[in-house]
Amino acid sequence: MAGRNYPQTDRELLRLIERSPGGRAGYKQLIRELGLGGGRERRLLLEHLARMTASGALQKVNHDQWAVPKPNDRGQQGKTSSTRRGRYPTAASFNRDNLVSGKLDLHRDGFGFVRVPGEDDIFIPPPDINGAMQGDQVLVEVGPPQRDGRRSGRIARVLNHKNPTVVGIFHYARPQKRNDSPLVRGNYVTPLDERMTQPILIPEGLEVPLQREGSPHRVLGEEARAQLEEDWRNLEGMAVDVEITDFPTTARPATGRVIEVLGDKDAFGVDVEIIIRKHHLPHIFPDNVLEEARAQAAELNGEYIHELESTPWNGFGTRPGESGRIDFRSFPIVTIDGETAKDFDDAVHARLLPSGNWELQVHIADVAEYVLPGSALDLEARLRGTSVYFPDRAIPMLPQELSSDMCSLRPHENRLVLSCVMEIDQRGEVLRYQVMEGIIRSTQRMTYTNVQRVLDDDANALREFADLVPEFKRMEALSRLLNRKRVRRGSIDFDLPEPVVQFNEAGEMQGIVRSERIWAHRLIEEFMLSANECVATWIESQGVPGIYRIHEPPDARRVVEFEETAAGFGYSLGIGNLPVRKVQTRGDRRDARGSGRAAKTHEVTEEIPVTPRMYQKLTERIAGKPEERILAYLMLRSLKQAVYSEQNEGHFALASPTYTHFTSPIRRYPDLIVHRIVKDLLHSGANPMGGAVLSDKPSPWANPRFTKQATDLEGPIMASELAAIAQESSERERGSEDAERELIEWKKIKFMQDRVGEDFDAMILSATKYGLFVELDGLFVEGLVPIDSLRDDRYYFNESSRRICGDRNGRCYAMGQKVRVLLDRVDRVNRRLQFAILEEESGPVTPADGERPAKRGAHSYKPPKGAGKKRSKKSIQREKKAKRGKKK
Repeated sequence: MAGRNYPQTDRELLRLIERSPGGRAGYKQLIRELGLGGGRERRLLLEHLARMTASGALQKVNHDQWAVPKPNDRGQQGKTSSTRRGRYPTAASFNRDNLVSGKLDLHRDGFGFVRVPGEDDIFIPPPDINGAMQGDQVLVEVGPPQRDGRRSGRIARVLNHKNPTVVGIFHYARPQKRNDSPLVRGNYVTPLDERMTQPILIPEGLEVPLQREGSPHRVLGEEARAQLEEDWRNLEGMAVDVEITDFPTTARPATGRVIEVLGDKDAFGVDVEIIIRKHHLPHIFPDNVLEEARAQAAELNGEYIHELESTPWNGFGTRPGESGRIDFRSFPIVTIDGETAKDFDDAVHARLLPSGNWELQVHIADVAEYVLPGSALDLEARLRGTSVYFPDRAIPMLPQELSSDMCSLRPHENRLVLSCVMEIDQRGEVLRYQVMEGIIRSTQRMTYTNVQRVLDDDANALREFADLVPEFKRMEALSRLLNRKRVRRGSIDFDLPEPVVQFNEAGEMQGIVRSERIWAHRLIEEFMLSANECVATWIESQGVPGIYRIHEPPDARRVVEFEETAAGFGYSLGIGNLPVRKVQTRGDRRDARGSGRAAKTHEVTEEIPVTPRMYQKLTERIAGKPEERILAYLMLRSLKQAVYSEQNEGHFALASPTYTHFTSPIRRYPDLIVHRIVKDLLHSGANPMGGAVLSDKPSPWANPRFTKQATDLEGPIMASELAAIAQESSERERGSEDAERELIEWKKIKFMQDRVGEDFDAMILSATKYGLFVELDGLFVEGLVPIDSLRDDRYYFNESSRRICGDRNGRCYAMGQKVRVLLDRVDRVNRRLQFAILEEESGPVTPADGERPAKRGAHSYKPPKGAGKKRSKKSIQREKKAKRGKKK
């Protein structure tokens, strides 16, 4: 440091500030007293001050002054410091005994939230991140609650780093510019995760992967190899995967070494590789897992299955022989999947019984016979939790030797299954069922498209699948009975379309369209739902711990928000008057004390008696209406996410009191666990028969006396172990969904990047303080119209009506409105599309009651006299003089 008196230790800097007038010193004052030179030295001083502030040694009292905290500052309530982003609690005001742990979720603007299970999130301002990275498990020192009740704190310590690797864009060392951080010297990688705002330094010699040949990892991908034929070391602008060798601190950024070169981020296929590594999806099976999969497939092969002794299925009550398996190979069983599917884990058959009832057979691949508890296969499957499906490839949960071969119910091959056979009456009610181990031989591998062609009486399809036409007609009739039963029960069916990426023969993306949901999809869904309910009911009836798929009722706050928005369209869930209670916070009472006025009162919505049938009826009312897309989307947002749990709390959306996942053990780990529980119970002599599963069974959300399943029961798997598996599987599921969704967004950006300047018809999905989110008609592409891009007036966001309105022209924009937009720019860094509204194409919307563009709270709007006309200086002076006269 070139400064003549620059302190070498924190203690010397503290003494300098303590000797200053008032015990505080400003940034410019410190520069003068220390005799600092150029910008680099001053930036280092700021970093020194920021580090001491984060540790609590200093207190920032305003935007450019620091003070040494007094001993009693630690106990002060609401002590804050000013920053550019607002007023945050200082480190000195925290109580170190108030420590909690949670997961850090960063925002691209520098602040973050720590998610604590079962508690409100804790806000972390930028100065108090303390070197933690996105997703880290951290220990937080919680400060006193703010006036709005929000909790805030500072990160005291990182307990566990989530990101051992980071994917980003490589850059070689560049000449230092004036605004560059002095800490960033040499080669570096900018993370592709926008929540990681700091670069990762790559020391000299660590920019090239150590292994280039014979490595099981993608050290140099084919895309990168083609681009680097001339010069292996020309990595500028390449997407790379970096292993963190030193995690960041408040004084320095992270450092790492390149372990994989993926290629140019815009090259074909590299986007998938980036997403896989960004979300840390396990995508390479270890050698011991592959060896075990091959050994299991070779041992339990088709010949082994053929030689097993089995008892033919002769109706309910059939008892298996010594092998414990029942033979279904005489039935015309089929699989029905998508055109590109390679793993077939379910097969079905339906027939009419002499009694007039239906028999539905659902056969699921017996994966638990191949993947044994505690094996290498099992540990890898648990780590992955689920298969991940991208538009052009998939990451399977199990190796191909099992997922696409021995466990897959391929046609004309003997396969081991776990079966649920149900007897169903003409109302779609399940009268009884039986769970068993079985053997099948699929007759035909069918696709949804071909089954739908048969159901639509397509002449070519009727000829091609003539032998199976009666089978599919029976399946259709039975599935419609089951669907009507679910509707009668109150099950919600939003039927929201999903994006499908279309490719040409060369593998290039042609477009993104909406998926078409046909009855062939519903047919399989109805059969799988019935089997899942029966198996869940059977496990629960055995009095042992199980793993369930639960969906809790929505929070009251979410329901209120939806009701307020739906009212603008003339709809309601039919809840009636919302129950509320009045509360006063401690801060409100403290502020009112001695002021002579009453403390502020807040109305808090209590629990709302909402039922699935309310959602179902509203869904039926909006079907086919222009506002269906908007309201269905908002209803879905008001609901919670379904998760796995060892406690049965019912499935709200399905209106099912007992539900689990049983039908996809090849691609979901919880299904495999359910299979193990079922097989263990069967082997221990449990009665495989189950009674009626009726639609009028009391539901947990309609019965306040409903109690959760006890967790102290003994069974094949302990409840504590099931709880851990349920939580892990729910997290893996969310991670895979995020990865799939992000890749689709990447594809959309790539598809639209050559269409800048084109205009489209669109619909407004939502209005926020940032602008309007719109969706293009027919393209399934969304983007933002920034509020500052509306240039014909000064616009503001009305939170009560959720509209954006102009000050003078009376024009308002609201969700559901049709507009004409132009693609203004493509933000490739943040993967966003920015649109602009073509004003001449968009008609005005009448302001809602209570809206007045010029001033909020008025009920009407009148343009000011002379609006739109050019006014002279004399007229303005006369108007001011007249106003002064009125005041006098």
